Amino acid sequence: MSSANPQRDYVAVTYNEKDRPFTQYPDKLARYLSLRYELPKGSKILDLGCGRGEFLRGFIRCDLNGYGVDQSSIAKSVCPEAEILQSDLENEPLPYNDNSFDAVFSKSVLEHFYYPEKLVMEIYRILKPGGLVITMVPDWEAVYKTFYEDYTHRTPFTINSLKDIFLINGFDDVKVEKFRQLPFLWPLPWLKPFCSLVALFAPRSLRPYSKLVRFSQEIMLLSTAVKPDNTLRGEE
Repeated sequence: MSSANPQRDYVAVTYNEKDRPFTQYPDKLARYLSLRYELPKGSKILDLGCGRGEFLRGFIRCDLNGYGVDQSSIAKSVCPEAEILQSDLENEPLPYNDNSFDAVFSKSVLEHFYYPEKLVMEIYRILKPGGLVITMVPDWEAVYKTFYEDYTHRTPFTINSLKDIFLINGFDDVKVEKFRQLPFLWPLPWLKPFCSLVALFAPRSLRPYSKLVRFSQEIMLLSTAVKPDNTLRGEE
């Protein structure tokens, strides 16, 4: 008689601390995004698909009121100060009321869904009017050779498709850009051509040993979109 196969926690396996140790990057990214998009202190932000919780912790350290939701419970041990809910993001509505958050952040989440538009609709529902969604996904044009090395990847995105999924689902002021996860580059955009040369000529075999090579080649898409505030337009 065969027994049921026990399924392990995805985050615990793929983001185990031995293979992917904690770094200062989440704090740096949270600080950069908070300043760039002028998120007011005390704003209520949801880290959607918060994983291990280190980005959520980074937003809290920026004096934001942070919440998290994920299919895994790992983040509760990393970020115990936040309310973190466990939910089946694929098959259940997000466990929050309408118009609950000033901002929603997700990193490396939408690409894991067969129907990411359902999650985008839920983001729209739980954002307050005028609220901001910040999304990061792998750039298909840059990572198509390695995208499916993660077998849970379902939907690749390009600049146009990421922009359209938010426009079609009711968001305004949608902006999408290519983004490299190299903090030294963010205040020095004039170095982008240098990183492009590294991405083009550096052997892929160097990626495990050089963050400069890896994150010059592994480009993300960074998008923002705003839920319309119809009251400001004089609409019902």
